[in-house]
Amino acid sequence: MVKGIGDDCAVLRPPRGQELLVTTDFNLEGIHFRREWHPAETVGHRCLARGLSDIAAMGGEPIAAFLSLALPGDLPQRWVEDFLKGLLRLGRRFGAELAGGDVSTSPGGVLADIIVLGAVPRGRAVLRSGAKPGDRVYVTGALGGAAAVLSRMFAGERGLKARDCPRHFYPEPRVEVGRALREKKLATAMIDVSDGLSVDLAHICEESGVGAEIDAEAIPRERGVDLRFALHGGDDYELIFTARGRVPRAIAGVAVSEIGVITRGRKIVLCGPGGRKELKAEGWQHFSGGS
Repeated sequence: MVKGIGDDCAVLRPPRGQELLVTTDFNLEGIHFRREWHPAETVGHRCLARGLSDIAAMGGEPIAAFLSLALPGDLPQRWVEDFLKGLLRLGRRFGAELAGGDVSTSPGGVLADIIVLGAVPRGRAVLRSGAKPGDRVYVTGALGGAAAVLSRMFAGERGLKARDCPRHFYPEPRVEVGRALREKKLATAMIDVSDGLSVDLAHICEESGVGAEIDAEAIPRERGVDLRFALHGGDDYELIFTARGRVPRAIAGVAVSEIGVITRGRKIVLCGPGGRKELKAEGWQHFSGGS
């Protein structure tokens, strides 16, 4: 970065031989978080984590972030400070400097619009469209933990602490894993699990013109989490990727599980003790309601 906050525009210099990655996300009170449930620091962390996860899913390196906030007039200044604390701390970890943005008044709740920039060597971005029949399907980490916590909140459980439910309150973008998969040319297609395995795997299959068979018992789940949360829950920010051959069981210190295979058909089939059935996309609806 040549020049960050302080002028009308930030001045960025893309690394030589690199292409820019750009992603943007809304974070809306009542949809993506609730102030009575989520401490401001975790809201800031989650806001940036969503964009960093998109960069990770392309095999990229984060560069900078731009944040625009619309805030209610009666919002305590401490809330804003804690929000920025969570966002900036995560940004420092991954080299995503806050390079600009805007602040305005909101007639309702908090609205945060974040843009995250990253870079990837020219022609090396890992797309959703590279999966081929016979490729194996893999997922990092474990799924369902974030959606399971959200379900407990909707059921009326209060007082859940961020330290006890880090998968929901402090999701970890898998930047190092995405980078390693790109550098080692292992992944043929990749996406992050933001809307749920059933939805995000369907995106890979649609863009690649393929189908998939998934082994229900091979899907890694958080302890005690129901399979439906692992299949359809969102906000895990793990990576789903396809590969032509076997990959290590751990990459950058993160567990990697093989869960299925890419097929020539266009459907995604879930295989388990109860037999085979088509897996329909049923992504989580965040904080506006249940699943």
